[in-house]
Amino acid sequence: MSRPSNPFDIEITPELILRAYRAGIFPMAEDAGSPDLFWVAPEKRGILPLDGFKISTSLRKALRQRDFSVKVDTDFGAIIDGCAAAAPDRPSTWINEAIRSVYGELFRRGIAHTVEIWDGVELVGGLYGLAIGGAFFGESMFHRRTDASKIALAHLVERLNAGGFVLLDTQFLTPHLASLGGIEISREEYEERLAEALTHSGDYYRWDRLKGS
Repeated sequence: MSRPSNPFDIEITPELILRAYRAGIFPMAEDAGSPDLFWVAPEKRGILPLDGFKISTSLRKALRQRDFSVKVDTDFGAIIDGCAAAAPDRPSTWINEAIRSVYGELFRRGIAHTVEIWDGVELVGGLYGLAIGGAFFGESMFHRRTDASKIALAHLVERLNAGGFVLLDTQFLTPHLASLGGIEISREEYEERLAEALTHSGDYYRWDRLKGS
């Protein structure tokens, strides 16, 4: 992991974030309480090939049962709260106030998006990320019910395929993502794939029009 310093104390703006993502760089904080951000450009980059998502038998069953409803872009604040919340396997996260603020503005501009999993009026899981060209940069996901985050990811993959996206960036590869088809590639290969993806124009809402909703 590369952590370039920021000696000029540059203001983190939506415009700066977009330039960074187009260059293959993204920001993080040490933890939720940290006031500072650092820039990350991993030597090995995690991606989830959009034609390689693996659906387990249990996940396929959960998708068929449709116990939850799936929504997008209705409650960004609640999604980022869920992603930032401590959990038994995640006592702290990298989502600090600066991240909340700048990604909230990107959401208002229609660049950041959510997938939300609801059980009635209760938000039980979801994810958020940025759509730039034909690339979707997954930022974080969470669940409060079994399989809720997997259902969100399955929906995201279907939505991105429908919308003409060609790259789903997961930043890092975790065992959880690997079990769903995630792979790890070199920084050089990632930059090549990113450059190609940025020549495309993904449509995050085409799935809705195809489904008539």
